[in-house]
Amino acid sequence: MTAFIEATSPHVMNTYGRVPIALSHGQGCHVWDVNEKLYLDALAGIAVNTLGHNHPKLVPALQDQLTQLIHTSNYYHIPLQEELAAKLIKLTGMSNVFFCNSGLEANEAALKMARKYGHDKGIARAQVVVYEKAFHGRSIATLSATGNPKIQAGFEPLVEGFIRVPKDDIEALKQATAGNPNITAVFLETIQGEGGLHPMRFEYLQQVRQLCDERGWLLMIDEVQTGVGRTGKWFAHQWAGIVPDVMTLAKGLGSGVPVGAVVAGPKAAHILQPGNHGSTFGGNPLAMRAGLETLRIIEEDALLDNAAKVGAYLKEGLQRALERVDGVKEVRGLGLMIGVELGKPCGALVGVAADSGLLISVTADSVIRIVPPLILTVGEADLIIALLTPLVKAFLAA
Repeated sequence: MTAFIEATSPHVMNTYGRVPIALSHGQGCHVWDVNEKLYLDALAGIAVNTLGHNHPKLVPALQDQLTQLIHTSNYYHIPLQEELAAKLIKLTGMSNVFFCNSGLEANEAALKMARKYGHDKGIARAQVVVYEKAFHGRSIATLSATGNPKIQAGFEPLVEGFIRVPKDDIEALKQATAGNPNITAVFLETIQGEGGLHPMRFEYLQQVRQLCDERGWLLMIDEVQTGVGRTGKWFAHQWAGIVPDVMTLAKGLGSGVPVGAVVAGPKAAHILQPGNHGSTFGGNPLAMRAGLETLRIIEEDALLDNAAKVGAYLKEGLQRALERVDGVKEVRGLGLMIGVELGKPCGALVGVAADSGLLISVTADSVIRIVPPLILTVGEADLIIALLTPLVKAFLAA
């Protein structure tokens, strides 16, 4: 037998509370660790591995791109950027795109756009409305926009210019901004991922869209975790029938290759001009090819429909399995973005589930997060239910 390999990283900065496993390779919705233990991947790299692992259409395309160009500079035109931007515009009905490397970078760019939008209108100290329990990243600006004091602690002073409101309360939004001429944007997540898988009501999203139109504000929507088919539509705001002025994307756009994007509508399309913003790696040919192939495969393989149908099946199955379990507060979500909220902190379940061969995460201390690849089958959904249910019951009974 091969000797057991302990998963350690003594020379890597200790910034993550890691589960003591090291993954080696994957196929579809399954991965193996360096000791050849098999796991069902219900986390997908935190909603990143849209197409699962070793996808038979994606891998050859990326191999082909590696033989051509991996990276150039944005000193030059990059045809694949224009191709991916045109595809995103077609899917959104918006105007143009800026490419970067991550969700944090996309959100940072969006916040810069909100400030410059204000400056261009003569507003010297622009303010942006953000939300309780929001998460937009860990840079100083996105950290300040985030609504989690635990994440902010130790990094004060925070960046000024944010007004925080509760979700789904249009009157609270109106009251918090009444008579304030410095508001330039409202920045929200359609489903608060790190905040506990809390969806915003479609009616509320429509009300915010109307208010932004009335007040001349930008509606900026963070679709970093919810975008690219995760909820069963290309972008989660489309369930509400609205179009934002600015939308940020990352995570699932490159199926594991780092790529972020800021998509702008007519009101925001010309805010950033040469010299206002940029990125060394953003929009390089490899990342653009990954984005294009991801979108193409989603369309060819009808993965929006799969995410909607299998996601509904998985959520309903978890609701049935856990409905009479004391300590289970709610099973909620949309498409293949599902949260199971428990009545007490449950971070320990991440390691317990991994021991049982299931990869999940816990967010907002007490919400189990399930965000598997969009290729998940009904049979694999059944396996998630079968593996997770007894673990939750045992944990709550302990």
